[in-house]
Amino acid sequence: MTATLDEGEWRARQHAHAERIRPWIEPRLERRRRGERHPVDDFLFEYYSFRPGQLATWHPGAGIELTGDVREWESVRGYVVRDGRALVDPAEVPIDSLRAFAHLLRQTTEREPQYGCFGRHEWAMVYRLGQDEVRHSTWPLRVTPAQIAEVVESSPLKCTHFDAFRFYSPAARPLNVVTPTRATQAELEQPGCLHATMDLYKWAFRSYPIVGAELTADCFALARDVRDVDMRVAPYDLTALGLEPLPIETPEGRAEFVRHQRAFAERGARLRDRVLRVIESALAIPQPA
Repeated sequence: MTATLDEGEWRARQHAHAERIRPWIEPRLERRRRGERHPVDDFLFEYYSFRPGQLATWHPGAGIELTGDVREWESVRGYVVRDGRALVDPAEVPIDSLRAFAHLLRQTTEREPQYGCFGRHEWAMVYRLGQDEVRHSTWPLRVTPAQIAEVVESSPLKCTHFDAFRFYSPAARPLNVVTPTRATQAELEQPGCLHATMDLYKWAFRSYPIVGAELTADCFALARDVRDVDMRVAPYDLTALGLEPLPIETPEGRAEFVRHQRAFAERGARLRDRVLRVIESALAIPQPA
């Protein structure tokens, strides 16, 4: 089923999207002009390689046609203008990628969330390394190497996410109960994982033009909140950035982390379902020969 937005409607949504995105991207652009870096807020732009301008550009996604003066959509990648209407160009739908994304999202949805990792991945990334070897070496550690070792070695590491595990220090990798690889990602991904939740943003923007800008922004908003907690539980001292430590080295800190983890999993489940439904609807549309 296709919905139609007249020009007044889609321009209003264009404007609302730009206003929503502006507070997220303007600080990033200003820091870049000054040559400054922020280990938390810059992560989503650097790691996920979706530029601020791309995030700020509104587009409706599949299943919506735009009417009115749609001439500007003739030059928008992934869209086509036909009979005075702008819509997703079926020839631009990344079918093979969408099938892979749908499979991963379904597998993740069907798996029970796990809450026993306690966010120790950032600790495992600096385990048995010198200060000059860690990822965020310009920021001080708030704990000693001995305390990092104690937390890492306190119980088996339970990371199920390849893109977190691959940054483990060499000494930490054998301590993980599984060895995630890119090939086993769909077999291990589970909805309690902070990184799997952040990755909803990746699957949304990589599904362009199928997944619209507003749903992509919803995924970005969740990823920002997750990243904030992700770095609060890290062994770095980021209080200068306004991030108070969430001390998972204590029972109280671990309990607080799990509360955040459960809340993120619930939010992620709703967004995962929305992204998956959009992708599956697109896959059900007959493709041009």
